[in-house]
Amino acid sequence: MNNRTPPRVQIRLPGRPAAPVDRRRYLVVAGIWLLSLVLATLGGCWFSAPRGEQGQRLQAAEKRADTLQQQLTDLRQKQATLEASDRISRAANTEVQATLSERDEEIASLRADVAFYERLVGSTSQRKGLNTHSIEFSPETGGTWQYTAVLTQNLNRGAISQGQMRFTVEGVKNGKLATISWDELHQRSKVPGQDYSFRYFQQLTGSVILPAGFTPQRVRVSLGTGAGGTAQVFDWKQAGAPASNGE
Repeated sequence: MNNRTPPRVQIRLPGRPAAPVDRRRYLVVAGIWLLSLVLATLGGCWFSAPRGEQGQRLQAAEKRADTLQQQLTDLRQKQATLEASDRISRAANTEVQATLSERDEEIASLRADVAFYERLVGSTSQRKGLNTHSIEFSPETGGTWQYTAVLTQNLNRGAISQGQMRFTVEGVKNGKLATISWDELHQRSKVPGQDYSFRYFQQLTGSVILPAGFTPQRVRVSLGTGAGGTAQVFDWKQAGAPASNGE
């Protein structure tokens, strides 16, 4: 007769899981959720408020960057101020140089006038009767030429010289020598001479017109009232350019 105890048979009813298995699963899920929550909290604290040596370095770098940015802004402002000051200085220097150049020209002109007066009325000046000292021409807008003639006399001191000035212009036109008369220079007929009346000197000015295609070379100036007048020939001289003259 066999005395062994027969094995126990467990019967699981459908729809009712075993209690130990459900508890373990719940604990695992809860542990994972809690661990993720802890990690998220630590990560937020780490990134929102840097701590330790790395955080201090980051904050120092940000502060240094802000300082350098401010210094760069200040330097750019100083550069702009210096550039504006340099432009103003250059403009002022250019203006001063132009003024000095004008004054130099004015002084040179005054010295030339003084030398002219000394030659004309000085005690050692050469005595000369009525004559044309110089004549120069300057181009004007519209194709005309302005002339400036200086008449002098110091032979009869105190005497007044009176009369009329005329001149003709000699040159080349269409490959041939040509002379432009006083009337042609004014494009009118029977043009009276330009009156003068002076004791020592006088400057006469006016405008004339040269024909198209005409190249001036010489100017013949006549002074007086007729038979008793004088005539002198000058090279055509444009104002500011050297030229010789003859009598």
